[in-house]
Amino acid sequence: MSTSATANDDRVADVQVSDHMLTVILRDGRTISAPLVWFPRLQDASAEHRAVWEPAAAGHGIHWPLIDEDLSINGLLEWHPTTDG
Repeated sequence: MSTSATANDDRVADVQVSDHMLTVILRDGRTISAPLVWFPRLQDASAEHRAVWEPAAAGHGIHWPLIDEDLSINGLLEWHPTTDG
């Protein structure tokens, strides 16, 4: 009996930012989605500025050069938003 394990590849493949949601697609096919309100700098940026992103940290992060914002994939996977007002 053999089993095969799917290797996780948590490097960023694509990023989509709408007016309400941040969606990150990883190379292994997983998708991370979170409300844009959790990321005030992204939320306050224009759609044009949010659309310009690049992989950072060898693909383990995302950098938006026009707004100087960075997010790590590990941080997104472990994100626990606060409930503070």
